[in-house]
Amino acid sequence: MKEKPCTKKYHDEYYGFPIHDDNELFCRLVLEINQAGLSWETILKKETGFRKAYNGFNLKKVAAYTEKDRERLMADAGIIRNRLKINAAIENAKTILQLQKEYGSFEKWLESNHPLTKEEWVKLFKKAFRFTGGEIVNEFLQSIGYLAGAHAADCPVYKKVIRAKPLWNSK
Repeated sequence: MKEKPCTKKYHDEYYGFPIHDDNELFCRLVLEINQAGLSWETILKKETGFRKAYNGFNLKKVAAYTEKDRERLMADAGIIRNRLKINAAIENAKTILQLQKEYGSFEKWLESNHPLTKEEWVKLFKKAFRFTGGEIVNEFLQSIGYLAGAHAADCPVYKKVIRAKPLWNSK
C-alpha cells in the first residue's frame, strides 16, 4: 500500500526525531490528543488549521485563552471541534508553563524523567496532563524520540532517526 504524501513526509522527516522546542513539543502533544479516535492522516491534513487556530502553538498565548477563545475554537472547522480536546490543550499549555518554571523547559522535564517504561510514562502523564491515555502517551513519546518503536530496524528512516540521537537510544 502506497503512503499518502502527507503521511509519507511526516513518516520520513518528523516521526521519531527529537524535538527541542517546547512550543513544538506542545504542538505534537496537541496533535496526538486530537488524533484519538481519528486517523493520523486527518490530523496531518488539519495541521495548518491547528497552527493557525492555536496561535502557532505559542504556549503563553494558549495558556491565556479565555472562554471566548474556547468558543472560537469550537466554531473552527479547520481543527477537531471537540470540547474535551480543546480544554485539554489549554490546560496542558498551563501545565507546561509550570513545568518550564520548575525545570527550565518542557524538554528538560521530559529528560529529567527519562528513562521510564511506557507504563511509568503513562502514569506520569495522566498525573500531570489532561486527555493523555496510554496510546496518546505512547505515540507522543515515540514521535519525539523518547520511546522506541517509531520505525522498524529495516525501515530506511530508522538509521536517520538513530543519527538524530533519540533518547531511547542513549545509554
